[in-house]
Amino acid sequence: MDEADRRLLRRCRVRLVGELQVASLWDALLNRELFTPDMIEDIQHAGSGSRRDQARQLVTDLETRGKQALPLFISCLEDTGQDTLALFLRTSRQAVSRDPEALVPVVLGPTGSKTEEPRVTKRDLWQPAQGELTPMVLGPEELTPAQRRPEVLRPELPRPVDIGSGGFRDVCAQERLRGNTDLAYVMDADPCGYCLIVNNVNFCPASRLSLRTGSNVDCEKLQHRFRQLHFSVEVKCDLSAKQMVQALTELAQRDHRALDCCVVVILSHGCQASHLQFPGAIYGTDGCSVSVERIVNIFNGTHCPGLGGKPKLFFIQACGGGFVSWRDVKSGSWYIETLDGVLEQWAHSEDLQSLLLRVANAVAERGVYNKQIPGCFNFLRKKLFFKT
Repeated sequence: MDEADRRLLRRCRVRLVGELQVASLWDALLNRELFTPDMIEDIQHAGSGSRRDQARQLVTDLETRGKQALPLFISCLEDTGQDTLALFLRTSRQAVSRDPEALVPVVLGPTGSKTEEPRVTKRDLWQPAQGELTPMVLGPEELTPAQRRPEVLRPELPRPVDIGSGGFRDVCAQERLRGNTDLAYVMDADPCGYCLIVNNVNFCPASRLSLRTGSNVDCEKLQHRFRQLHFSVEVKCDLSAKQMVQALTELAQRDHRALDCCVVVILSHGCQASHLQFPGAIYGTDGCSVSVERIVNIFNGTHCPGLGGKPKLFFIQACGGGFVSWRDVKSGSWYIETLDGVLEQWAHSEDLQSLLLRVANAVAERGVYNKQIPGCFNFLRKKLFFKT
């Protein structure tokens, strides 16, 4: 889907979620081959399965369905008698084609109208609702377009700069924090929790997605690292979009009551997707995508009560759509290589937020003509110290 159509969908999202009658759309979406039966089934089971949740997921997934997705969707609306919405989208799309500046990408609803789904900005992302535990999503975000010449050599991994300045006093302060359950999460269980690594390397030819050479190196590093951090690690390779959802759902449905944490690592190709909190989507090996927002919501309090009030960490190594995420055949991706090195050197003494600052600084220093910045959304309410 081109950027103008994507912006239009985001602008109209609130109205579509509020008015879209999804029950009558399924056959039309299948007949026009806009979605596969498996994708329709996934949309129908989104969230609580309510009409609004289904409509929200449909609008989100629509962005990943190609350049003709919006006009085909408008035709589906007309086929099912939803002429008012169809006319609204069609005239809005024509207005944008005549005057691109007429569409403001950050507007999600008509000015002055009362909406039930507020617009989320970067400032909002750092302010979770009172009493609500939301996960931390970690991974490269908004990477500079690939323009580097192949012969440019990568610099060595810079040694992280020591953030602390108080020597022994800093160590003592960290230890006091670890033992204060009001300020730090309890991480005493052994194992601490489950760690699922999804490693997608080989994609079907129809997807036109390239072989992710070097991803197995990332997978092996993180498998070893999280075992060292006392997690029970399981690796699943080359999963389709539906299989990814199934694997994550199975993980969420396990008994987590005796555990303290849960980690999900996804290594794959990625793309842009509409979102309220968590940007981006991850491709399965079949070329179909799953939004990061949907992945995170699989582990919310409704679907995974055993992890209520416990930290849920998501590490995602993927390009964000139109951007690059540097990966080397022998040493793996810059992000995972740096993350692994920082965890090895500092996880015994520093909390997760400090570790991520080291990763961000180290990755930003790499490269000659391009920069790669790992993005992270930090919604943890306490400090998290890994068990070492």
